[in-house]
Amino acid sequence: MGESARRAGPAGRGAAAAATAGLLEEWGRGEEAVALARTHIASARSYAETGGGLTLASFARLLARNGLADEAFDLLRPHIDDWSLAKALIDVAQGAGRDEEAAALLAARIPAGHACDSPWCCRGLEPHLAIGLLATVHERQDRVEEAVALLSTRQFTSLNGRDQLADLFARHNRIDELRSYADTEPLGHAARRLAELLEERGDVDGAITVYRQAGKASIRRGNAAVELARLLARYDRYDDAIEVMRALADAPGGAEDWIVDVLCTLYADQGRPQDALTWLDDLKARRGKEEWELFWIRLPLMAACGRVDEAVELTRAHPEGTTSYAAEHVATLLANAGRTEDAVIVLEQYAPANTGTLAGYLIDLGRIKDALALLQRTDPPPPAVPTTPLWPDEPPF
Repeated sequence: MGESARRAGPAGRGAAAAATAGLLEEWGRGEEAVALARTHIASARSYAETGGGLTLASFARLLARNGLADEAFDLLRPHIDDWSLAKALIDVAQGAGRDEEAAALLAARIPAGHACDSPWCCRGLEPHLAIGLLATVHERQDRVEEAVALLSTRQFTSLNGRDQLADLFARHNRIDELRSYADTEPLGHAARRLAELLEERGDVDGAITVYRQAGKASIRRGNAAVELARLLARYDRYDDAIEVMRALADAPGGAEDWIVDVLCTLYADQGRPQDALTWLDDLKARRGKEEWELFWIRLPLMAACGRVDEAVELTRAHPEGTTSYAAEHVATLLANAGRTEDAVIVLEQYAPANTGTLAGYLIDLGRIKDALALLQRTDPPPPAVPTTPLWPDEPPF
């Protein structure tokens, strides 16, 4: 590891070590990856010096994937009050044959009759998170009724766009209970899981009906519309899908960036990128400007029309065209056009701001040592506005 990495803080050293270990494992060098993880953990004088929760969780999962689940469990056990590490502990517990021990640790963190009245009520692993993890273990142990009973004590069982109770009902084909739950779950996540289950069973029309009803009842109407459009597109009903998204995007306040992105992607997937660009032009004319959140959506559409260099120049002229995130979009355009070396030239001026993407392109070019050296760097990021042009004035861009 270079001098700059050694001078960096614990988080930087841990992230660099974890990234390097991940690459070694990806290249089939699992023993070296494990050795690196162990060395880093052993050299740390405290939990903080390991690099924090996410880094330690990464090391533990690495150990478990390489036949060392028991060691991974012991590594995580003292830190169960950290949510990310508690989740990792549950993930490795099964392979270690220690589900009962994991369940006992979680149960001890669920006070009888306690209900948090604010997000800051409990220190450590909050009871509602412990309930979700314990339900996962119980389901794995074929104690499904106990898992359902646990999850039913929580007001909300959704996390990161998925509803744990709905997923449990679906996995065990308890469709009537799932239907009842979908009727009352306000975020629409249970309705989505019901629609997914119906689609898996071949009842596409039933799934469409679920999404249409959810769009009327959910507090997140846009989510149901997007899922409905994607469902229609999967069955080549692109015109219907586009109609759903146009109705949403053309409504007052409906042209949010994520909605517009889905609409334009549908146009592109149907082979109509120019129609998407025309719609974006109309939207820009109505608003009188085009913020970056909408501007970047037009770039892959232009590329699909064979206008890569024009897209690059248009980005360069945008008020935010000299930022690191703009550089990443430009690099993607170039790489997708088979111009990976040009993509690297663009991103190198922003390392380490776009480290992960740049390392990936270096690997694509066979520059493995350069990729590793980049991932081990932890120098401060460069200024937001580069002191040199984002890309050369002359081709190749």
